[in-house]
Amino acid sequence: MYTISQPSEIIFGKNSVKEYKFPQNCLLITSKGSKERGWIEYLDSPNLEIFDNVEPNPSIEVTEKIINKFTSSNFSYIIGMGGGSSLDVAKFVAHKMNKSKCLIPTTFGSGSEVTRISVLKVEGRKRSFHDDGLIADIAIIDPIFLQNVPQTVRNNSFIDACAQCTEAYDSKNSNFYTKFLCETAFDLLEDGIMSNNNEKIALGSLISGLGFGNSSTTLGHALSYVYSNEGYSHGHALAFTTTVSHKFNNSKFFTRFLNLVKKLNFEKISLEEKIESATELILEDRKHIDNNPVPVSKRDIMFLLEQIQNQNFDLNEKNHG
Repeated sequence: MYTISQPSEIIFGKNSVKEYKFPQNCLLITSKGSKERGWIEYLDSPNLEIFDNVEPNPSIEVTEKIINKFTSSNFSYIIGMGGGSSLDVAKFVAHKMNKSKCLIPTTFGSGSEVTRISVLKVEGRKRSFHDDGLIADIAIIDPIFLQNVPQTVRNNSFIDACAQCTEAYDSKNSNFYTKFLCETAFDLLEDGIMSNNNEKIALGSLISGLGFGNSSTTLGHALSYVYSNEGYSHGHALAFTTTVSHKFNNSKFFTRFLNLVKKLNFEKISLEEKIESATELILEDRKHIDNNPVPVSKRDIMFLLEQIQNQNFDLNEKNHG
């Protein structure tokens, strides 16, 4: 028996945010870029309070700051708008404040608008929180936002969505329904990236979130956080950590995923932390490692980190013992 969790209302389509009638008296949680790009005006919500100071890879302290600032306010909804960072902060704050949640993605990679997951830094290190209380009441997916997103942000977001659905397809926690969602998502994302079709990318990202949000990502994500802790964007790190993980897992998506990484032309990544200590940190991430389809040892993780460090992505050697 399987249980699928998702928002009670999902709205999709071009101009869907502009046409949606938002309730009055909402708190908007977003980043500085929203105002510059005209997104707040596009939202057109009456009596809107705004917190627009969410940074990339946010810490749990920013959620505490928002809660303390608005604890006496009586908002009808908390709206999260932006990339995964803004959405993760908004859903975490809304859950803690017991408020209804409306989530609006603008970069289409994290899938956070439809998952029960919030990723925040705790004591300088990324930690993922999993709770049904983090699921949005309303998710609105409007491809119009992709028109103003810088290419680097687009690339990082797109490969993030591709990593999530392909890792989740292979996850030990997957089932026939999530596999269908994940494979459908990757087909849409791959086609959308190759043909520069924003509608397919936005839809693929949404379906990816529904798929991986109900089956979990795996080794690629476990490896990625040590790079994110050193300032690499999540998608940038996944371009390489998911590539080596797909090879390690003999994933059917390895070649197609690698071709997208080459298409998007990511710069190589390098780890400053010693591989031994990074490996110990990665081994603590049981949520992802335990769901990996192939058992993972300390030796395996060190080997994979060395491949990334040496910029060797052919991986012709034996990957695990």
